[in-house]
Amino acid sequence: MQYYAVQVKSRCEDEYVRRLRSNPAVSGAEILLPKRTVILRKGGIKRRGTAPVFPGYVFLGLDEAVNPELRWLVRRTPDFYRFLPSNQDPVPLGGRDLDLLTHFISFGERADTSKVAFDENDRIVVLEGPLKGLEGLIVKVDRRKGRAKVRLDMCRNSFLIDLAFSVVDRAGKGQTEPHGESRGT
Repeated sequence: MQYYAVQVKSRCEDEYVRRLRSNPAVSGAEILLPKRTVILRKGGIKRRGTAPVFPGYVFLGLDEAVNPELRWLVRRTPDFYRFLPSNQDPVPLGGRDLDLLTHFISFGERADTSKVAFDENDRIVVLEGPLKGLEGLIVKVDRRKGRAKVRLDMCRNSFLIDLAFSVVDRAGKGQTEPHGESRGT
């Protein structure tokens, strides 16, 4: 299967996907909007929410190249900006872009919270979850909020996203550290 990136209006990704899926002419395409779990804190109360992994992007999975009718239909759907790299000649994702997309869609509809530990030097060690394999892309870790800021590159654009984590124990020491307890960053 080949995946094509479609840039849409940010914060309108869900509505765009809903419109595309409701059109019977798009039935042969797999429409993907990878999401991630985010932990939000307001007034000391934590709650879980979801957000797109790639804000402003929707992906089309096709067994063949984008035909002119499908391209026209996708472009005519409200909140559409452009195919990447161009509207005239959409090119399927390849290389690192495809690897990054398949990494996140392997977790299903939503990439949940990662399980991590911290080693004796207070470095993050990812045990399982969406952060596994992205350790080299982590820019900042906020242990109090349970978030890791990760730099992702998709379609020649670089952006930062937060991925949620929960602390299992300190690697190598066997101590349990409850989520939210802070021992430094």
